[in-house]
Amino acid sequence: QVQVVESGGGSVQPGGSLRLSCKTSGLTWGYYRIGWFRQAPGKEREGVSCMNTGDGSLYYKDSVKGRFTMSRDNAKNTVYLQMNNVTPEDTAIYYCAATRKFMTSQAMCVMPYQRIDFWGQGTQVTVSS
Repeated sequence: QVQVVESGGGSVQPGGSLRLSCKTSGLTWGYYRIGWFRQAPGKEREGVSCMNTGDGSLYYKDSVKGRFTMSRDNAKNTVYLQMNNVTPEDTAIYYCAATRKFMTSQAMCVMPYQRIDFWGQGTQVTVSS
């Protein structure tokens, strides 16, 4: 049984930093894609950063490039999203998701999110002064 569990959300001031964690179980490292998605109130869910665990290739949404960094700890089956210099526009529920389907990291982030197999419960990130 596949499980995806996020942690690390919270409130932060503009310009601050936050790190999200996502631990998976039931998946074999190297044979799935994993990504961070977010959904702000009244907006569509969007891909923020995605990784192909097979080769470690990464994709970032343009608006987070240079501010967010996705990293991994293979031994712990955990990926992280380090969020620096956050803005109020980053306020959203952040979801971690995974798929066994073969695709690039970019494809995972831009495809209709409904096609992704496994989702975490989401964690709220609020950026406010």
